[in-house]
Amino acid sequence: MKDFKGKVAAITGAASGMGRTLAVELARRGCHLALSDVNEAGLKESAELAARHGVKVTTQRVNTADRAAIFAWADQVAAEHGKVNLIFNNAGVALSAPAETVKQEDFDWIMNINFWGVVWGTQAFLPHLRRSGEGHVINTSSLFGLLSVPLNGTYNSTKFAVRGYTEALRMELDLEKAPVSATCVHPGGIRTNIARAARMDASSQKFTGVDPETARKRFDKLLNTTTAESAALQILKAVQKNKRRVLVGPDAWFLDKLVRLLGSWYQPLIIKHSAGMMKK
Repeated sequence: MKDFKGKVAAITGAASGMGRTLAVELARRGCHLALSDVNEAGLKESAELAARHGVKVTTQRVNTADRAAIFAWADQVAAEHGKVNLIFNNAGVALSAPAETVKQEDFDWIMNINFWGVVWGTQAFLPHLRRSGEGHVINTSSLFGLLSVPLNGTYNSTKFAVRGYTEALRMELDLEKAPVSATCVHPGGIRTNIARAARMDASSQKFTGVDPETARKRFDKLLNTTTAESAALQILKAVQKNKRRVLVGPDAWFLDKLVRLLGSWYQPLIIKHSAGMMKK
């Protein structure tokens, strides 16, 4: 897909962050949009910003943890726009909790949104992408889909799963020479609302030495390496080049190379860094 003019893109998690900046940048390039999120106020703002570029923009409140809602939305988008060329499975949440004691309901919550939401979004939109004759699936994993860190075992699990699923999907599409491709996105520290919306298990305090709210602020501070606007540009460039994987931000590039170089020996470095952070 060399350009986006006249195409139709569906984006989950479009109320803020990368979802919003992707919507605005695509609209600037003449791409029509179907936007979804659970945050209806933010979704409305995103739609208004995108519509200023003269493209058709539709919105729908969709919880990506709801399989039926995603499939219904996909059919609705195709009916309203006449076709669908791109699906950005971008919605995601974060959870900080010890791997040993994480609550089942919390694990289900993050898995349903971060992983199953991606799977269902892919499956719901793929038939429409095929019919368009020129389609692309863009699934958001994370830097934490390349390496693991303490207290993020659940988040790591979802993002490693997205990576594995998307890489398998891309190979299957290549094998059948389908008119659809797939790209897995691995953002590093992006300035979004994910830290502020994250769930923080109080039992994490025995590892961090600080209360959940302080831990949230530290997490948010780490996510300041790359702007959401820059991330959107990098992602769209990767789609145009039909890349299998896109690393977003200098931290993602550096740590990916570190893991490739050290293998599992990156873990002692993470432990040392984490121990240092706890003392601050």
